[in-house]
Amino acid sequence: MATAAGAGQEKQLAPTLLSFFIYNPKLGPKEGEEEKKILFYHPNEVEKNEKIRNVGLCEAIVQFTRTFSPTKPAKSLHTQKNRQFFHEPEENFWMVMVVRNPIIEKHKDGKPVYEYQEEELLDKVYSSVLQQCYSMYKLFNGTFLKAMEDGGVKVLKERLEKFFHRYLQTLHLQSCDLLDVFCGISFFPLDKMTYLKIQSFINRMEESLNIVKYTAFLYNDQLIWSGLEQDDMRILYKYLTTSLFPRHMEPELAGRDSPIRAEMPGNLQHYGRFLTGPLNLNDPEAKCRFPKIFVNTDDTYEELHLIVYKAMSAAVCFMIDASILPTLEFCRKLDSIVGPQLTVLASDICEQYNINKRISGAEKEPQFKFIYFNHMNLAEKSTIHMRKTPSVSLASVHPDLMKILGDINSDFSRIDEDEEIIVKAMSDYWVVGKKSDQRELYVILNQKNANLIEVNEEVKKLCATQFNNIFFLD
Repeated sequence: MATAAGAGQEKQLAPTLLSFFIYNPKLGPKEGEEEKKILFYHPNEVEKNEKIRNVGLCEAIVQFTRTFSPTKPAKSLHTQKNRQFFHEPEENFWMVMVVRNPIIEKHKDGKPVYEYQEEELLDKVYSSVLQQCYSMYKLFNGTFLKAMEDGGVKVLKERLEKFFHRYLQTLHLQSCDLLDVFCGISFFPLDKMTYLKIQSFINRMEESLNIVKYTAFLYNDQLIWSGLEQDDMRILYKYLTTSLFPRHMEPELAGRDSPIRAEMPGNLQHYGRFLTGPLNLNDPEAKCRFPKIFVNTDDTYEELHLIVYKAMSAAVCFMIDASILPTLEFCRKLDSIVGPQLTVLASDICEQYNINKRISGAEKEPQFKFIYFNHMNLAEKSTIHMRKTPSVSLASVHPDLMKILGDINSDFSRIDEDEEIIVKAMSDYWVVGKKSDQRELYVILNQKNANLIEVNEEVKKLCATQFNNIFFLD
C-alpha cells in the first residue's frame, strides 16, 4: 500500500510482513539437525540455510535476554529495517513475526532513497496481533501439543501449513491499531423486554435441539448473548465478524427482494439459512459438514461443531459436541424450528432498536471521537472506526493520532492505579486517555483554541452523555 504525497516526491510505504515462523528448539537439539526445529516458515521459498540461520538467531536472542530476565523472555527486537516479535504460547513452542518498518521513499538525483521509520510501529499492537494468530489457530485446531499427541511433528506441520497459509493473507498490518490490543467485543444495546425475548428463545431452542451445548446470539455483528467462556467468545467473535459474516454479506444484500420461502407450514414465513453447513436442505445429497472449534483448552478441552444460522440481521451460533455428527434430518429440524422464530425475533429487535433511536434523538456528528474498552466484560465501543471489513478496519483519524492512543495505552498498562493523560498533538488535536477501575476511555477532540480546562469539561460532558451509568473517577 503506497500513498503518494506531493508531486510524486515522497512515497510512504506501509509496514509489511517479512516473515512468520514457528519452531521448537527441543526438536533438533544436535548439530546438523537444526532443520527439525522448524515447524512452519513463511515465505516458504526462503532457502533452507537462511531459515535455519533466522531461527537460530531468534533462539540466541531469547536465550540472551533470559539471562537478564528469566521469567519474562524477549517480546520484540528493534532494528533499523524491521521489528521482530516473539511469543511462546506453549512451552518451547515459539512463534516469530518479522514486520518491515514503514518507509519513506524519496528521490535524490533521480534515484530512490529509502528512509526507515524506526519508531512508528507500536510493540503492543503487533504483539497482540501475533497472540491472536495463535488464538485463532487454537480455535480451529486445538493446541500444538494436541497435534503432537494426535500424530507427532508430521501432523502438527500439516495443520500449521493448512491454517497459516490462508490466515497470514488476512493480516492487514497497515491498519492494525489499539483495537487489536483490546480484541474486544461490541455489544448490541437492548431494552430489557427484548433481551428477555432472546433469552427465552435460546432456552426454547436448547430444549428442542437437546444436543446443543453452547449458544451465542448476535445482531448486526454485535453480541447479545453467549454461553461460552470470555476468552473463547472473544476469538470466535473476531472470526465471525471479520471472516464468516463478511463472506456472506453480498448474497444477502442481493437477495432482499427474493420471495420469502412460501413452503413453510402454518404460513410462518422465514428468511433463515445456514452460514456453516448444508447449502440446500432439499438436496438429499447435501453435506452436513460443520467447522470444528476447540474451547476451554486449558481445562476440559472441548471439541465442538459450530453451526451458524442467520435470519435477516440476527445470527445464532449453536455448538454441539464434536462426537455427534449432525444429520441432514437434524439440520432440517433446526431450520424449521429456528428459522421462523429467529425471523420474527430479528424484526422485533430491529423495530425496538429504531424506536429507541428515535427517542434518543438523531445522533449528530459529535465533536469528539472515542474508543472505550472494559477489561471485565471485554466490551468495546469505537466511534473512530468505520465499518470493519474483513480486509481493513478503517480509522477515521490520522495514523499519528492512533499512534498517540497506542502510546497512552502502553503507559496505562505499566501502572495499576487509575489515571488520566492529556496530550496536545502537533496537528492541534487534543487526545485524552482515562483509566478507571478496569475501564479505559480514549477521546480525540478537534478544538484548536481550547485550553486544558475546556478539554477536561468536554470529556466530562462526553462521560455524562455516553457513559452515564459508568462511574469514571475524576
